[in-house]
Amino acid sequence: MARKLHGSEVIIVVVAADHMIDNPDVFSQACKTAAEAAKNGLIVTFGITPDHPSAAYGYLAPGPEIDGSEVRILERFVEKPDTQNAEIFIAQGYLWNSGNFVFSPDVLLQEYAKQDPETEMAAGEAVDNATPDLNFLILDDSAFSKTAAKSIDYAVMEKTSLAAVLPVHFGWSDVGSWNSVWALSPQDGQHNVLKGPVVLSDARNNLVVSDKLLTAVVGVEDLAIIATEDAVLVAKREDATALKRLVGKIRQTFPNIAELGARVHRPWGSYQSLDVGERYQVKRIVVKPGGQLSLQKHHHRSEHWVVVRGTAKVTLDAVQRMVHENESIYIPIGAVHRLENPGKIDIELIEVQTGSYLGEDDIIRLEDVYNRNSESTN
Repeated sequence: MARKLHGSEVIIVVVAADHMIDNPDVFSQACKTAAEAAKNGLIVTFGITPDHPSAAYGYLAPGPEIDGSEVRILERFVEKPDTQNAEIFIAQGYLWNSGNFVFSPDVLLQEYAKQDPETEMAAGEAVDNATPDLNFLILDDSAFSKTAAKSIDYAVMEKTSLAAVLPVHFGWSDVGSWNSVWALSPQDGQHNVLKGPVVLSDARNNLVVSDKLLTAVVGVEDLAIIATEDAVLVAKREDATALKRLVGKIRQTFPNIAELGARVHRPWGSYQSLDVGERYQVKRIVVKPGGQLSLQKHHHRSEHWVVVRGTAKVTLDAVQRMVHENESIYIPIGAVHRLENPGKIDIELIEVQTGSYLGEDDIIRLEDVYNRNSESTN
């Protein structure tokens, strides 16, 4: 059954993080116009006038205006057709779906209950059984795992009779591919976009981005070359699905990189692996002000901590001491220990782990202010 939300009398605007809008004032006014329609029980999406046939967007068939408003009844919603059908839809006056929605939460829940009742029920159960974690609310994993991995477009918008579209002109771009990043960025005389330590020779129409590594590119065209701390991507710039096709293979071959990346974020800060050997690992650990790792011990490894910034409060077998910048401390195998930041700036330290097993699951958590269980890491 549909659930009543706290604050459900409000109108929600859902916007995508990877979109660019040139005219925020026009966008703000569009949200206000859509909100009025949403108050009357409609689920409103913004429609964009297409400038080319693309298989990357959903297509919207606008119907008549609603009560003299700019908002129109949505007569048909088609999610990501092939290019041939996209050409037909454009000729018939269809709009692109921007992927931004305005609605009342009660209305959306009611439509989910009609169109996908199993997911609505499982999601509601996940909220009902959620647990607080500092300023966060952690959904019940068992219940949420029963929800369908299906976008709102397929689950609701293609089926509901409450869909509406507002045609808009606020300078929208979906920065959903490397080609979009290239097209929206300043280019040099050879139409290359360069970010970071990059050197080019006899190269044209490329997007080259590097976080840290010097990236040298010679004699190529129309490529996207992305060098990060943990991986390098080389792909045809206009191939929007290249990375998506690779994700499954990356998850199978290098699951840690696919799921976590080079820098792993935790409630207390972050850590980053710098070097790994057969019996050692070197990490850079950052603990934010007021943050603290769990009180823990390890069965298979010892650790050396060298503080390079800030002052750390270290608990080692019930003895506490302050470890200042350019000082170090040794954590033997089996020792009960905790790292805290009592100061006002980030602590940065280099951790050298040595031992027979260095996996993140070699943590016996004895106490934790973030309410994490003993199986989670750090």
